[in-house]
Amino acid sequence: MQLVYHPHIDTGVENFEDIDHLMNNTDSNSVKLLLDTGHLYYAGVDPLAVTQKYVNRIKHVHLKNIRQPILNESKKTGRGFLDSIRAGIFTVPGDSAGAINFQPILQELAKANYEGWLMVEAEQDPKNAEPLQYALMARTYLRDQIGF
Repeated sequence: MQLVYHPHIDTGVENFEDIDHLMNNTDSNSVKLLLDTGHLYYAGVDPLAVTQKYVNRIKHVHLKNIRQPILNESKKTGRGFLDSIRAGIFTVPGDSAGAINFQPILQELAKANYEGWLMVEAEQDPKNAEPLQYALMARTYLRDQIGF
């Protein structure tokens, strides 16, 4: 069985040091990495740097964007993870309100011949962010970036 570990805010593996510890102390054939761009950025980790360092262990990708002003406010006020989601911290790739540049991340994955899933995640309240609008926004952006 192959494990694909998901670094996540408010868990035991959250920041770059945690990821390094996990990757350095596990069998590279048995333990792979889920790249979640939003959770990494939230934790103060550059998702591109993780991609570059561990591209050969990445087996699943969650493409999630961050609204920087909400992240800044959450960190300043000590707002928790769930309340940050409710405040609208996350959005999709292609949203101009997002802070993450996905192009170099996608390029690194392509150079490594990544063939796994690219899962778009928004984690937004549908009352505040109409799901179809954001799904189409992400789809258009990804089609422009990766060509299909």
